[in-house]
Amino acid sequence: MKIALPSYQNTVDEHFGHCEYFTVFTIDDDRKIVSEEILTPPPGCGCKSNIAEVLAEMGVEVMLAGNMGQGAVNVLGQSGIRVLRGCSGNVREVASKWLAGGLADSGLSCAQHEHGCHEH
Repeated sequence: MKIALPSYQNTVDEHFGHCEYFTVFTIDDDRKIVSEEILTPPPGCGCKSNIAEVLAEMGVEVMLAGNMGQGAVNVLGQSGIRVLRGCSGNVREVASKWLAGGLADSGLSCAQHEHGCHEH
């Protein structure tokens, strides 16, 4: 299984749609991180690109994110990617905490619509 985190300088980027890159961790059957990849998204707004399809094709099943609008959550969900919002901190530490069962979705959607990125 693979999990992805929108990232900026090795931390969870607070804004999914404009993250610098995605950190993609491969998880083994023992819920341990066995590899790490970096995926650079296309320029512009992530939720209006094909990034959800690309991540799904890579085998990503879970997105551990900071803030994310409901439109982006829906787009990822349509590609079979479950979203957990409210994450912050070092990407590896966040992933490890999730693997240990220590994270739950905040349920909070990003309310920043000034660039129209989240509206679908």
